[in-house]
Amino acid sequence: MRSNEAAIPKRLFRDRIVLMSTKEDQIKNLLTRNVEQIIERDYFEKALTSGKKLRVKLGIDPTSPDLHLGHAVILRKLKEFQDLGHKIVLIIGDFTGQIGDPSGRTEARKVLTEKEVKVNMKKYLVQAAKVLDIKKVEIIYNSAWFKKEGIAKIVELSRAGSIQQILRRAEFKKRLEEGNDITLLEALYPLFQGYDSVMVKADVEIGGTDQTFNLLMGRRVQRHFGMKEQDIITTPLLEGLDGIKKMSKSLGNYIGLTDTPDDMFGKIMSLPDNMMRRYFLLCTDRMESEVQKLEKELSPRDLKARLAFEIVKIYHGEKKAKAAEEKFTKIFTKKDLSAAELPEFKVKTRKLSVLDLILSSRVVNHSSLKSKSEAQRLISQGAIQINGETKKDMREIVELKDDDILKIGKKNFFRIKI
Repeated sequence: MRSNEAAIPKRLFRDRIVLMSTKEDQIKNLLTRNVEQIIERDYFEKALTSGKKLRVKLGIDPTSPDLHLGHAVILRKLKEFQDLGHKIVLIIGDFTGQIGDPSGRTEARKVLTEKEVKVNMKKYLVQAAKVLDIKKVEIIYNSAWFKKEGIAKIVELSRAGSIQQILRRAEFKKRLEEGNDITLLEALYPLFQGYDSVMVKADVEIGGTDQTFNLLMGRRVQRHFGMKEQDIITTPLLEGLDGIKKMSKSLGNYIGLTDTPDDMFGKIMSLPDNMMRRYFLLCTDRMESEVQKLEKELSPRDLKARLAFEIVKIYHGEKKAKAAEEKFTKIFTKKDLSAAELPEFKVKTRKLSVLDLILSSRVVNHSSLKSKSEAQRLISQGAIQINGETKKDMREIVELKDDDILKIGKKNFFRIKI
């Protein structure tokens, strides 16, 4: 042993030790960082260290055209697998997307048409490529088997689960208690997702904690078809801009991967202070010890700016992240509105009420409420300003001119154009 080591040039031997250490660190990081649960952990750890190239599956139903930072938590975990040489398998649910995953839902999802699914699918891979090396990813559409295998396969698949097991899931129990319907199609959905694992021979499946039931069903379906059961990794759910509810497009509390650098930076700066450490850990490469050090060194405002810079840098590059930070500082710290390229807000008439002005703005139209009550709330809270003057009377008629500055809330500035 010693003679063999002596025969290896010192530099190569040293490099080999460094590589081994790096791989061990990568595996440790994969097993511990941003992980809620691993099933079966002992077996999975052995598989990771065995040298076997694992097939790691993520199923995506294209129910909307955009991905956000919540989705990126999972994509970043997949990148850790990819960096270790494992094969990432993305299942695009062009078939199951027309059914709708009941996970986390207290009512049935809207059934999508095939056309809607295709439109949504177009942007998915472009956005996933912001995190993954998409050229090395195996991309499969589950309509490839579900549209070909017919009713006989559905009948066979239905034997893999039980009614009792399906009805025990939390979402369905709540619906039954509230007297709401559960469609048979929704009850079959976890079996369909599990069958995807059979067809791609998944060794591992990954998902958020809200996917635990479906992931476990994948193991059951694989077992039914005589296959080795996949291991499971669940990741935390990222809270949205409100700091309370899961990040979601439908709730309007999301930061999209395709948001402009300015919008992404501004949204992150609006986060509650108590969310900063969580966002650093879930959305950047910073280790907890590094975050703790930054917390001691920086003020809450500067810490949040560092967080915003690092996240924007990941998805748009350092140059654009720096420009977004400088622009934000001009507008919100130095109040240098004349230097800022504010988005235009076009109105059709010079005279209108404060309420009508806010109702026609894109901020309210894109909020979770989309209602007159939301606009009234903003006005009553003193969140509306025109050229620095607060407007609290929703019935007040304002006379606008080109280049007036409209402020809605803390972070939304617009330049009026008639």
